Amino acid sequence: MKSLCIKTNNTNTLEYLLNELNSINLSDVCYSTNEFKHYKNIIIHYFGKDTDAFLNKICSILSLYVIDEIETDILNRILIQNYFYFDANERNSILDICYDITAEDFTEIFDKKYNSLFQSFFNFLSNNKSIILSGFINFRIKEYSNILDDIVCEAVNSFIIEKEYLEFISLLKLYINTQSNHCNIVHIIYSDSESILLDEDKNIIDIQSNTLNAKFLSDISFSSNDYTLNSLLTLLPNNIYIHLTDNYIDEFINTLQLIFEKRIHLCTDCNICRIYKKSCQRFRV
Repeated sequence: MKSLCIKTNNTNTLEYLLNELNSINLSDVCYSTNEFKHYKNIIIHYFGKDTDAFLNKICSILSLYVIDEIETDILNRILIQNYFYFDANERNSILDICYDITAEDFTEIFDKKYNSLFQSFFNFLSNNKSIILSGFINFRIKEYSNILDDIVCEAVNSFIIEKEYLEFISLLKLYINTQSNHCNIVHIIYSDSESILLDEDKNIIDIQSNTLNAKFLSDISFSSNDYTLNSLLTLLPNNIYIHLTDNYIDEFINTLQLIFEKRIHLCTDCNICRIYKKSCQRFRV
């Protein structure tokens, strides 16, 4: 016979575990609850011969409990302990990014978390008859905590990059709104993340000629389009017509829309679009 005692003083935890034990698919298992001075105990007895199968079921229940019910608290604790300099709203935003990271690669991340927890519980319960659940979660799931710590670190980096990006956009918008326009129209022929700039008379603007005056470039990089952005900020056109020869709006185009707002006009089927679409097709062939 294998007997286990799970100790908790949390009513919600008790209800969760009892509900899961009700659905356990093993014969020769019985359990009861007792309340003592400090803890409410779940006493589980297994009378069968396959002890590993029994432990697998219990460890699976406990592992899923941590992921389903406790994980958000642990993420918050990591944020408060290691990133206390963010305010409550910022921490909530970072927490949302944690959820997004987990959702993007759900199966792989879930398996890593689950396997880590399962092994921790299995190793402990194979050699012990009782477990204080809160203490175990606080001090004996280091590998799982490290996984969450990595997720939080990635989320913080994403949050900082996004914050710097938005600050960058705000500064450029402020600059644009305080300067005079230097020309009326600039056309951008945009295809495969590459830009060609035309002036109002459809003459090509030499983007490279502005590289020596690239004072508007920053750590926010758009590769070859850094110089396109610098040229637009130097020329400050009143209207910017973006001709999307591949009909695709990427991050750079979205950024231009954020910076220049109503000055931006998107086009996919004018004479200029058709000319450059044909040119691109000939080049690809």
